[in-house]
Amino acid sequence: MRTLIFGVVADDLTGGMETAAMLVAAGIECGFVTDPALVGSCGDVPAIVIAQKTRVIPASEAVSMTEKAARALLALDIRQIFFKYCATFDSTDQGNIGPVADLLMQLTGAEYTAFCPASPALRRTVYNGHLFLGTELISDSPKRHDPLTPMTDSDLVRVLQRQTRAKVGLLAHALVSAGAEAAGRAIAEAAARGIRYFITDAIYDRDLDTLAALTCDWKLMTGNATIVQHYPDIWRARGLIGATRRPPCLRAVGGGGVVLAGSCAERTLEQLAEFEKRHPVLRIDLLNAGDVVATVGDALDWARPRLRHGPVGFATSGAPEAVKMAQERYGREGAAQLAEAILGRLAVSLRSVGVRRFVVAGGETSGAIVEHLGIRRLRVGPYGGPGIGTAVTEDEDPVALCLKSGKLGPVDLFATTLDVMLNPGRAN
Repeated sequence: MRTLIFGVVADDLTGGMETAAMLVAAGIECGFVTDPALVGSCGDVPAIVIAQKTRVIPASEAVSMTEKAARALLALDIRQIFFKYCATFDSTDQGNIGPVADLLMQLTGAEYTAFCPASPALRRTVYNGHLFLGTELISDSPKRHDPLTPMTDSDLVRVLQRQTRAKVGLLAHALVSAGAEAAGRAIAEAAARGIRYFITDAIYDRDLDTLAALTCDWKLMTGNATIVQHYPDIWRARGLIGATRRPPCLRAVGGGGVVLAGSCAERTLEQLAEFEKRHPVLRIDLLNAGDVVATVGDALDWARPRLRHGPVGFATSGAPEAVKMAQERYGREGAAQLAEAILGRLAVSLRSVGVRRFVVAGGETSGAIVEHLGIRRLRVGPYGGPGIGTAVTEDEDPVALCLKSGKLGPVDLFATTLDVMLNPGRAN
């Protein structure tokens, strides 16, 4: 029996952690690394997630980093590679979803693949190829104001086609509803006409069941983490893995606790407001933070006396107007890089004064902080719901992390998660 059957290449750390947490919750042992060179250290496991910060970097760099990750997995005779990206298909006309998919098609030798960002439970659905957030087209939602990947077109066939030379088509909901066999025949017929990429309609969880059954034997599949939850039962039914195992509990981690928020999503702003009802929050104004070293020093001085009384928070997040002003001064990428540099260096300084529990909001922010902390491998705990994935380093002096997508999680996530890190048994 082949041991390693599923390898995930994630374009950010929050999504990678969420995917790993979903597999762990389903009783699948899952390795999690940020460095492809470490896949061999994950042991005899059926799944490995390689999470890298490739979502908004130049497409050529994303392709290069993804190639290293994919080759590391293929060298282990992986059965299937899954390219994980955001439920809101975060990308631009330059990439990076299309260019990375092009590379993975070449490396795996796949004839075609599908794109399934839908997460019906979170009301992220695709119908007639159009992505909806609830009842709104994504192009009418707050995502149109995203500072790095504004989604101004809801037609994912058009969005993806602008990123690739491969021909993009649609697997419409009527075919998904007809079942995996009918959908498979339709894809084979379309592939014979030269279509290589298929945006999949998905409105209900049962649609994801169908799509998982359709794609479980493909060399390459792509999508949001949600569909990954639908694979383990199929693997077990086919004898690819053994019986379900109870997810292990993460080790307890003491020390100080902090929230580091770089996401500008509405949900993150709500979570910050809720956290601030009981805990101090320092809001860092990027317009007055040109000197990173001085800004980090001031923030650390602010935090030291307050950490003796409990968790604290730091935020470079802001309303759309504040973000626009920062972008006008530093440029779109410059503003993001400044925020990441501040929070990344601050994380290192906080660890030096005893902080060991970090809740981080925002995919790009999470990647920056993990890089600054020098973390390359994590043990991930079981999925606790949208936006709730926690992990612990395997050092003698462990650090606990929750890397949260800016758009997800309950409003009280910050304080609750920091508390659970002290006693992980409370989450079960």
